[in-house]
Amino acid sequence: MTGEFFQIALIGALSALLIAAAITDLRSRIISNRLNLAVAALAPLWWLACGLEPWPGMAVQLLVGAIVFTLFAALFAAGMMGGGDVKLLGALALWFPWQAVLSLIVLMAMLGGLVTIVTVIHHRMSKKPGQPEIPYGVAISISALWLLGERYLNHFA
Repeated sequence: MTGEFFQIALIGALSALLIAAAITDLRSRIISNRLNLAVAALAPLWWLACGLEPWPGMAVQLLVGAIVFTLFAALFAAGMMGGGDVKLLGALALWFPWQAVLSLIVLMAMLGGLVTIVTVIHHRMSKKPGQPEIPYGVAISISALWLLGERYLNHFA
């Protein structure tokens, strides 16, 4: 009972952080380092709450997080993603098994396309100068919230 309560509390905290990330990215196109650090810092508590063993469980989670961060940092270097988005993805990769991380990335890409289309249409209709900045944190957050709901909250139902 206590373990399940702690898991639900951690899911609630992560969900709140994801909602905050989506809102701040939508408003200012910034996802703060503090928010990303909080997401990453809560992951080891999640591992403990889920009974993940240090080897290979926690080591694999760290490896997945490093791989995701590295891959998306390359997209940042190419000017295709924002730094806050990359850090958020790397931090989120610490929370999910690698198979779920792949699902997160696919869902994020699809939602990111929708967010991009809506942003470009809004940018053109409001006749703003320059290129629109895409709030990709919205797609990342919605994708992660979807996975949390599907993967973990349905487990308790």
